[in-house]
Amino acid sequence: MSQPAPSQSVGPLYRSESQKPTATVSTKLEHDNVHILPQTPQLIALLTMIRDKETNRADFIFYSNRIIRLLVEEGLNHLPVVSQTVATPVPGEKYAGVRFEGKICGVSIMRAGESMEQGLRDCCRSVRIGKILIQRDEETSQPKLFYDKLPEDISERWCLLLDPMLATGGSALMAVEVLIKRGVPEDHILFLNLIASPEGAVNFAQRFPKVRVVTAFVDRGLNEKNYIVPGLGDFGDRFYTM
Repeated sequence: MSQPAPSQSVGPLYRSESQKPTATVSTKLEHDNVHILPQTPQLIALLTMIRDKETNRADFIFYSNRIIRLLVEEGLNHLPVVSQTVATPVPGEKYAGVRFEGKICGVSIMRAGESMEQGLRDCCRSVRIGKILIQRDEETSQPKLFYDKLPEDISERWCLLLDPMLATGGSALMAVEVLIKRGVPEDHILFLNLIASPEGAVNFAQRFPKVRVVTAFVDRGLNEKNYIVPGLGDFGDRFYTM
């Protein structure tokens, strides 16, 4: 069921509350494994553009890609690191830093999830990317696995699962099951998505408490047809065809 949407003043810190417009912000969830991006003016402006039904396809792709980049950057912050000290070009100087621990890969849930692959490649050069195709079975109305092509060594990698929309969560849950069956530890999976329903996010967080969900926004809820509201329509159609 759809719930009232929270709102808050949005704008730069140096402006007073009276100088800032009020905008709808993400619904908060009390689950430690669900991370919602900070509701900054930039993010709210980008979300406004991709929600607008008048936004043309080229602009929809451009603004979606900007949000996807923010999601990938945040997702990488949740990966473990180890110490690494390097010598700088200045003679005798060293810098004590870190590097990522282990290998990563992306796994897109076709077809909408493929829209997020380039954002991952922009941040992680030469990253391996697998694909999973899950569709609704017409007889049972349940998600059904139709195809998967994953790196052979996926059990040794940290997996960034990609799908822009999380409604009921059926496809994402099945995708995680596929990864676990291939030997990927549950706590080595991060699920990145743009917009989630609270029902889908809570269901996902409870079913797989060790999987970290990184989302840009949790919407009000689902309508009687299980569409996210207010949502943005069919992401795949708007990104690839409209």
